[in-house]
Amino acid sequence: MHCKQLVSLSVASLMLAAVLTGCGGASSTASSAVSSEAASAVSAAASEPAEAALPDGVYTAEFDTDSGMFHANEACDGMGTLTVENGQMTFHVSLSSKKIVNLYVGMAADAEANKADWLLPTTDTVTYSDGTSEEVYGYDIPVAAVDQDFQLALLGTKGKWYDHTVSIRNAQPKAEEAAETPADGEYSVNVTLEGGSGRATVESPAALTVADGKMTAVILWSSPNYDYMIVDGEKYLPTNTEGNSTFEIPVSALGTPLAVTADTVAMSTPHEIEYTLTFALN
Repeated sequence: MHCKQLVSLSVASLMLAAVLTGCGGASSTASSAVSSEAASAVSAAASEPAEAALPDGVYTAEFDTDSGMFHANEACDGMGTLTVENGQMTFHVSLSSKKIVNLYVGMAADAEANKADWLLPTTDTVTYSDGTSEEVYGYDIPVAAVDQDFQLALLGTKGKWYDHTVSIRNAQPKAEEAAETPADGEYSVNVTLEGGSGRATVESPAALTVADGKMTAVILWSSPNYDYMIVDGEKYLPTNTEGNSTFEIPVSALGTPLAVTADTVAMSTPHEIEYTLTFALN
C-alpha cells in the first residue's frame, strides 16, 4: 500500500513540475510545494502502525536466523511460541545455552545507547530426546511482522555485540496437547518455567501426585523469598519454613502452560510476578 502511494505521488509531482516549467519562475516554487506535500503524505503513511497479520492467539513458528551459532534449542526443533494479544506479537524462543546474555531489536552499534530496550533472558528448562534436561536462556522478542527479516543484535558473555538478521516464519495455530491425566499415583515431571526476570528457577524434575484424578505438583523455587503463589485465583502458602520456598499447587493439565503468580519479598516491598509453568511426564 505504501509503495503504491509513493509511486503515484512521485509521478504526480513530476507531471505537475513539467507543466509548471512552461510558466516561467513559478515552476520552482510550485514544484517544491508539491514535492514537500508528497513527502509529507508518504511520511504520514509510513508512520501508520502496522496491524498484526494474525488474530489474537498462540502459535508455533520457526525461528530463522543467519547463523548456525544463534538458533532455537535443538529440543525445540527450531521452533518457538508466538503469542498475539491485542494485536501485539511476542515470540518466545529457548536458545541452545546461556552464552547469549542479552538481545536488542536493532543494530549492534545502537545497543549501548539504548540499554532500556535490551531484552532480558528467562531461564528455560528443555528436555532432549534422550530424556535429559538442561537449563538454557530464553527470550521474549517483540515482533512487528511475521515472515519478514529484521535486525536482532546479541550480547555474548565476552561483552561484545553482534549483528544478526532473523525472522519469525510459518506461524501455525498451536495445537492443544490432549495429554491425559495419568492414573492415580506418584510421578516425576519436567517443569518449564517462563516469565519474570529470569533470575529465579524451579527444580525440575518435580514430584507430581495424582489422587482421584486430580494432579498436584511440588514446586521448589531457587529462592527462599516467595511467600505465596496464586493459581486459578486461589492463594497457596509455602509448605516449609526453612530453605527455599516450596509449594504444592494444583495442575490442571499436562503439556499446557499454567499461569501462576508468585509473590517475592526479596525486594524493598513485596512484589507479585507473573510466570507460566508447563509440566511434562518424564
